[in-house]
Amino acid sequence: MNFFDIPVTTIDGRDTTMADWAGHVLLIVNTASECGLTGQYEQLQQLFDDYAPRGFFVIGMPCNQFGAQEPGTDADIAQFCSTRFSVDFPMLTKADVNGPNAHPLYQFLTQSSDPDGEAGDVQWNFEKFLVSPTGEVLGRFRPRTEPDDDAIIDLLEEHLPI
Repeated sequence: MNFFDIPVTTIDGRDTTMADWAGHVLLIVNTASECGLTGQYEQLQQLFDDYAPRGFFVIGMPCNQFGAQEPGTDADIAQFCSTRFSVDFPMLTKADVNGPNAHPLYQFLTQSSDPDGEAGDVQWNFEKFLVSPTGEVLGRFRPRTEPDDDAIIDLLEEHLPI
């Protein structure tokens, strides 16, 4: 399946595909509201603010598979992200990222390796995948890699369309 053909649903219930973001660099992140890494929302929003004018989107996908740290409904999550972190980057509906019920987006993304050559399951909340404007996974960054880490920024800068 082509990356841009992957069906997704936005957190407000709109069905679409990844084609909505074709031609942009994307940082796709599985998120959780009650995780020790939840503060990364702030850096993710800052990245989005800084780079959106140059063809960049952060896309969050809430997931409750890690320590049940995303127990709320999509409406709860959207409100939390907006009021607590002023998130205005696209958020998708809550979904699994690992296992037999993994969302097709993550079935695609998890085929990519991290810098140590390890592919497969997402390790925890806030794992990040940088995707090119043509739908190629450029890099995979494990949860503790901060969104503003030089490795992410350098790769992002190298592939921005503008």
